[in-house]
Amino acid sequence: MLDSIRRHQRLVLLFLMLLIVPSFVIFGIHGWQDFAQGGNNAATVGGQQITRQEFDNAVQDQVQRMSQMFGDSIDVSKINTPALRRAILDNLIQQRLLTEQMLNKHLTASDAQVREAILAIPVIQQLRRPDGSIDLKAYEQLLAAQRLTPNQLDAQIRYELASRQIPENIQNSAWLPTAVAERFATLRAQQRDVQELMLPASTYAAKIKPTPDQLKAYYEQHKEAFKTPETAQISYVVLDPKNVQATVAAPGDDVLKKLYEQQIDHFKVPEQRRVSHILIAVPRDATPAQRAAAKAKAQSILDEVRKHPDQFAKLAKQDSQDPGSAAKGGDLGYFGRDAMVKPFSDAAFSLKLNEISNLVQTDYGYHILMLTGIKPAETQPFDQVKDQLLKEYQQKEQAKIYAKQADQLTNLVFDQPDSLQPVADKLHLKIQTADVQRTPNPALGADSPLNNPKLLKAIFSDDSLQKKHNTEAVDVGQGMLVSAHVTAYHPAAVPPLDKIEAQVSSKYVSEQATAQAKKDGEAKLADLRKSASADGFGPVQTVSRDNPGKIAPAALSEIFKTDTAKLPAYAGVDLGNQGYAIYRIDKVSQPAATPADAARQATEAQQLGQIVGQAEFDAYVAELRASTKVKINPNAIGTKTTQE
Repeated sequence: MLDSIRRHQRLVLLFLMLLIVPSFVIFGIHGWQDFAQGGNNAATVGGQQITRQEFDNAVQDQVQRMSQMFGDSIDVSKINTPALRRAILDNLIQQRLLTEQMLNKHLTASDAQVREAILAIPVIQQLRRPDGSIDLKAYEQLLAAQRLTPNQLDAQIRYELASRQIPENIQNSAWLPTAVAERFATLRAQQRDVQELMLPASTYAAKIKPTPDQLKAYYEQHKEAFKTPETAQISYVVLDPKNVQATVAAPGDDVLKKLYEQQIDHFKVPEQRRVSHILIAVPRDATPAQRAAAKAKAQSILDEVRKHPDQFAKLAKQDSQDPGSAAKGGDLGYFGRDAMVKPFSDAAFSLKLNEISNLVQTDYGYHILMLTGIKPAETQPFDQVKDQLLKEYQQKEQAKIYAKQADQLTNLVFDQPDSLQPVADKLHLKIQTADVQRTPNPALGADSPLNNPKLLKAIFSDDSLQKKHNTEAVDVGQGMLVSAHVTAYHPAAVPPLDKIEAQVSSKYVSEQATAQAKKDGEAKLADLRKSASADGFGPVQTVSRDNPGKIAPAALSEIFKTDTAKLPAYAGVDLGNQGYAIYRIDKVSQPAATPADAARQATEAQQLGQIVGQAEFDAYVAELRASTKVKINPNAIGTKTTQE
């Protein structure tokens, strides 16, 4: 069947078009999508919907972040679990609940807050010129690369600032009693003198000699633990745009000048103005009386400036409350019309050279402006941008060559499906080999193209495994295309006992030794609690929660959970393959507090307050959720829960 489709691609496509296009006429595009998807929502929160696409994008983003964070130490295939998907969906539901509250309470952010937040973004800070102004052309190009306009970024930042107000107000208002913080500090600093008695599992392992019948029985009961994974030996080729060595001859000036004329708007620099200012700041929550006092002060300074305009810089250093410019005599450098808030910008671009403005009111307070310089609008000459045009030309030409090679790769692996050699010869690609599993292999690295789920799905398809056809050219990210060919296949299987007898014996002995150490340890612990004996214990160690010494974390936790009302006290802990440990607690003490402890206690109190604040916020969200009808699509997360 697949061979027939390969030979008659055009006919098949025409046939599919005849089927699909009338269905759009009958159902409509929206109806067709609903029919195909069976409902496209991951959840409904009151009257709001969380689409499946939004949810899937959020899951994919989180999986990628975790993969990048943990690298080879985590199996990418085991990240995307129902538990993770439910947690992500819960977070989206919380966002919807808070958005509803934000809208109901008419929360928003001022223009000044939005501007301040945007200018605080590190990548935008890098766009500042030496005079402090923002390179607006670079700013717009930066946003365009992210498919954003300045207005869209403003809207996003305004929404983020507004949406933070509810959680921040709840968390910042949390209060923790001093007694609680002091009690926590006391427990953290507490010290206990302990002695250790270890029952190593290795001691028991040396005495265990399994019989053939025992190994056979263990092997039969634990076959799944010894199963080798399904694997495929593959050859593959990679077309990477980074490795495409495309030599593009430098074009003549006539070609570059034509590009220059086509992109002339990109080389236009709008008018810029240089302004010095004096600011009398007004807090956002200022009372009418405070605003009036600030305005009166600003007016008196303005009167002084008008009498002595040559003293503007001196008065700015003396009276301006703008920490960024006061020390420079109020100088803000050159900036474009959109770089400042509108009232400020309107005033600056209406002044004549060396003219002083009236009072200008913004969200920051009252400003007095003096225009000190004008850069008229200009267009960068051809010679100034020639190198930039050349680089752009070569990049585009190289992209065309890569696109052509990508098209050739896509067609060749399909038209000549029995081998990768033709495409390797045609495009001068190296044929590589590897062993892969159906799921991503952490040993290959998170960034390996061979861990791409779509590629692995193609490798383990029937067409690849049974007919030994090339896979399609799979985009594995960053423009990289990979096609693979299965050369050998090994299904998942349990090796016969005689092939893995040593492995089975080692696992059996380890489990038996661990179990026997635990059994004997628990029996000895019970005897010690009756006799209070110290026989067999090691030297005394003084430990605390901050200074565990050589005590294992699991053991330390058990030591500090043990009731010490009567000493000596004993604690036992199963340390797995290491064996079983018993600890004798002889003494409990409280060290004297130091000045450093007081500082640390203050820090801990702050951290505990944050925990309390988070708990109160979680309770608030839980109450919102309980009062809102939330319906979850079970197919989205793989559970049976559909409604709350």
